[in-house]
Amino acid sequence: MLQQIGKAAKLASYQLAQCPTSTKNKALTIIADLLEEHSATILAANGEDIKLAKDQGLNEAILDRLLLTPKRLSSIANDVRKIISLTDPIGQIIDGSTLENGLKLHRHRVPLGVIGAIYEARPNVTIDIAALCLKTSNAAILRGGKETINTNMATISVIQKALKQVGLPQTAVQCINNPDRKYIHELLKLDKYIDMIIPRGGASLHKLCREHSTIPVITGGIGVCHIFVDETADFDKALPIIVNAKTQRPSTCNTLETLLVHRNIAEQFLPKFSQIMADNNVILHADPSCYDILKMGTATVLPIKDEELQQEWLSKDLNVIIVDSLELAVEHIREYGTGHSESILTRNLLNAERFVNQVDAAAVYVNASTRFTDGGQFGLGAEVAVSTQKLHARGPMGLEALTTYKWIGFGDNLIRQ
Repeated sequence: MLQQIGKAAKLASYQLAQCPTSTKNKALTIIADLLEEHSATILAANGEDIKLAKDQGLNEAILDRLLLTPKRLSSIANDVRKIISLTDPIGQIIDGSTLENGLKLHRHRVPLGVIGAIYEARPNVTIDIAALCLKTSNAAILRGGKETINTNMATISVIQKALKQVGLPQTAVQCINNPDRKYIHELLKLDKYIDMIIPRGGASLHKLCREHSTIPVITGGIGVCHIFVDETADFDKALPIIVNAKTQRPSTCNTLETLLVHRNIAEQFLPKFSQIMADNNVILHADPSCYDILKMGTATVLPIKDEELQQEWLSKDLNVIIVDSLELAVEHIREYGTGHSESILTRNLLNAERFVNQVDAAAVYVNASTRFTDGGQFGLGAEVAVSTQKLHARGPMGLEALTTYKWIGFGDNLIRQ
């Protein structure tokens, strides 16, 4: 089955590579419109997935990621429309020169070919990846989790209907609907047809793909994110940033998981912090040095376990650690961070510069929430993933991250001497 899907996707990618921008944008316009026209059907399918997920006892973080609401679906449709407005990178000349021998060389941006995406309880990913792949003339093979099977089938139907209306092959976007995990292993071996694998899910999924894929894998999306509050921070400005980073949408990979506080301000800052965390129903996991201080507020405070520093809570839980210096904050981030998003809250420009230069992450912020690490927020439209690796792409992956380039040489009956 997967061999046929792979072959059909590769053939579709050849047709997409020659597709003009106007046709791709028309397809995306129809997709956005159909998502809204068929919202009742899509939301009903999502309701079935939510019911099954609850029956299986899945946690609140997964349920939140799985849930589609009219507002979320409308936002997804609008994200597709934003992609329409973005410049099509395919065919762009990156750079060029004429060599001494007369050969004119250009680097042209071209599609990767076929993208394989494996993801869990994220129904929005189906649309995000399909739309970005279409804009960049890539075919897509999507394998969502069993939790999203009904929602995915409904959205894929919309996408393929739009492709048919503009004369593009419906096999340009395909979905593996069988939940059997053996198909993941088979997909990871389709190097004859697939050019890149993008996993979006937990650490175990990324590990599986790295260890078993014969296709290049873009890893990322695991976000053990930190904020360091240094000794110069403005408390009144720092607290709303922390609240936003932790509570705006706790189930996302750019959510704050560990707060680092400079010892010099801990006794003044942490009681206020504890109170505002209580107001936002956040449970604090504290190291011994700050446990008693945090208890001065009204938040629920639990002793921290070392393994909790290495995990994504993806919930209203937050680790709190006191550090003696910026250098020790950086050391902590190097030890426990995942290279996703890190932030410093400070009024000292030198501290800000040191933090930015010393912290190794896809996104580093000064006096800003980690929640900005997102393709839409970065002006990229939707994103296919947030890469935490360094080769090919890093951070939110938009259109250019789904392209490569080819060298094109023009000669006048030129031969090499």
